[in-house]
Amino acid sequence: MDSKKYIGMDAHKESISIAVMNGAGKIGMECVIETKASMILQFIDGLRADLQVTFEEGTSAAWLYDLSRVTTRCQRYLPASLYP
Repeated sequence: MDSKKYIGMDAHKESISIAVMNGAGKIGMECVIETKASMILQFIDGLRADLQVTFEEGTSAAWLYDLSRVTTRCQRYLPASLYP
């Protein structure tokens, strides 16, 4: 069984819509949280698996990338504009 979880984030000014998919491709969770660093980190910390995160390219992309670097539990798949 694949212990990875894949997280997709759609960030907005006030909220972030999140979907979590398991290694078999089944959506296991969907939620909306506040666009606050503490809420995002709390959400990530609550997931028990190897995590792979992606998010849309937009005004919050750089901030989400920097925030995701706080935890070593996440591999990040970034919008093309954020690659060096």
